Amino acid sequence: MSSQPTTSDARWAGQHVVVVGLGLSGFAAADALMQRDAVVTVVSRDRNETMDKRAQILETLGVTVLFGDDVPGAPPADTQLVVTSPGVPPTNAFLVAAADAGIPVWGEVELAWRMRPEDAPPWLVITGTNGKTTAVTMLESILQAAGLRATAAGNVGTPILDAVLDPEPYDVLAVELSSFQIHWSSSLSPYASCLLNVAPDHIDWHGSYDEYRRTKGRVFERTQVAAVYNAQDPTTEELLREADVVEGCRAIGFTTGTPDISMLGVVDDVLADRAFVPDRRTTAAELATIEDLTIDGAPPAPHYIADALAAAALARAYDVSPAAVQAGLRAYRPQPHRVQSLGRVGDVLFIDDSKATNTDAAMGSVTAYDNIVWIAGGLLKGADVDDLVRAAASHLRGVVLLGRDRARLAEALDRHAPDVPVVDIASTDTGAMTQVVRAAHSLARPGDVVLLAPAAASMDMFDNYGARGDAFAAAVSELDS
Repeated sequence: MSSQPTTSDARWAGQHVVVVGLGLSGFAAADALMQRDAVVTVVSRDRNETMDKRAQILETLGVTVLFGDDVPGAPPADTQLVVTSPGVPPTNAFLVAAADAGIPVWGEVELAWRMRPEDAPPWLVITGTNGKTTAVTMLESILQAAGLRATAAGNVGTPILDAVLDPEPYDVLAVELSSFQIHWSSSLSPYASCLLNVAPDHIDWHGSYDEYRRTKGRVFERTQVAAVYNAQDPTTEELLREADVVEGCRAIGFTTGTPDISMLGVVDDVLADRAFVPDRRTTAAELATIEDLTIDGAPPAPHYIADALAAAALARAYDVSPAAVQAGLRAYRPQPHRVQSLGRVGDVLFIDDSKATNTDAAMGSVTAYDNIVWIAGGLLKGADVDDLVRAAASHLRGVVLLGRDRARLAEALDRHAPDVPVVDIASTDTGAMTQVVRAAHSLARPGDVVLLAPAAASMDMFDNYGARGDAFAAAVSELDS
């Protein structure tokens, strides 16, 4: 087996590469490899109309595409590299066979890192169980406010290969990485990195919480300038202490409380930087105010403030000015379905946090507002909801439950919030969300927040969390019509 290309001038021509999966990342990987004259085969057990169209394009360009039963049980004998889509687990038989045969297995992020040109833009990398898309798009907004050509890439936004190989080079990349993408990466060396938080998730894919936790911590490996951790989540600091960073790399904390030296935090409603200033002991730079994070009159939730601080820390590590940080945060609008304000109906504010698909994510939302009507339920994936409901209890005006596992939430509410009115929506048809929203609106009083933060996955009733959020928004618009 020949050695693998590892630098921008490496010769890809003639390399026999198998790409596993024909989603966006698989298509991008196959295209990039083909353009560099590699011999490319794409294999996909799944097949749909979109994949068929991608296959037609690739086959026209000389790529071999195999679907379903045509996919072999192991890579062909002449395979020198396997590039896998991020969602394929390490227990996949094809990937196990590749590893057993000594064939390197990379993800598309690793491929992008290896393919980057000599003058490639630095990577500012973010991961975490919750909040990473908000933080990375906040970072994108800040970098652009600084006049830099920047984009959010990786697990969100621009495909990472497209960003790295863009003919008009970016100045800097804001890169979101999932635990799957980190698992399949081995040589990344980000300019700066950030771990927002760690809570149990994707245990089935990683095999254990310990492995998931360890994988998240790998985001810090080989970080060059600044490794950013959450001072309110001890696990992130512990994982940073275990990481092998580049000599001289600084540890930078963030907290929604008062910052210590080498931290960013909040002082009297001001986002303050005590890390990237000349005299960290006696001075701080004002980056923004809490009011700068307010959208449509909705006060920012604590986890939203934390995401802003993390984004600001990475930007400041890249020498972005405080004024640009403030301008970027002021201009920023949340991504759909992530603590997204839908406006008011009468004097009741509606918030869509359909992306809160686990209990840890929902915890941040339900405890952020004083009086809420909480919409919750779906596929709980075996999660224990008692801590969440106990924390939410004092904030609840009422609860509307939907989805397959709503009974478990109802039982927890009966234990920890027995006096809170609960409406159970048994319907699972397309009109169910209309019933949910009407019930929630009837429970709300002027000044309350109706919050969709399901603490559960959506696939029992919807294609994905986005479809669930869209149905919520449509039902709210009907109220206001």
